[in-house]
Amino acid sequence: MTGAEDPPPRSQRGALWRASGTTSREEGRQRSVVIGVGNEFRRDDGAGPEVVARLRGRVPEAADLLVSDGEPARMIEAWDGAALVIVVDAVRAEPAVPGRLYRLVLDQATAGPPGSVSSHGFGLGDTIGLALALDRMPGRLIVHAVEAGDVGQGTGLSPAVAAVIDTLAAAVLRDLTSLSR
Repeated sequence: MTGAEDPPPRSQRGALWRASGTTSREEGRQRSVVIGVGNEFRRDDGAGPEVVARLRGRVPEAADLLVSDGEPARMIEAWDGAALVIVVDAVRAEPAVPGRLYRLVLDQATAGPPGSVSSHGFGLGDTIGLALALDRMPGRLIVHAVEAGDVGQGTGLSPAVAAVIDTLAAAVLRDLTSLSR
């Protein structure tokens, strides 16, 4: 990693990287984690990582910012022991309304796997199902999603998705700060 605030060069990125400078797990605080899921080389699929980038330097100290490819075991490891996890991802729907925002809240006591909603091979539903089976769900899981319009190869978000990224980042920040109240 090139620094606490900058993502590593693309050629050195693994499937999961930490965007925040400290790990709240080490500080012994009630930990929260924001995971931006996606691939910046698949246009709107890069919405999750873009939200994480916009949140750098704006989140409470006890929050970790991570970017993931969505692989279930890595996601579960990333959120292990967290009181609050916020996943930000791009989704596909029919009929498509690119840029439409979604928010889903799962508390540990009522969590059940939703259908796969991700634009990746494994959906978030698969991750939740595995976490439930392993008894490794966070205390609360909030999913913020934006409906993708273009997940073809290339960089840069479509205009419809780019137009709502700041709104999506603000919604994530509201959820993070509500935990500390």
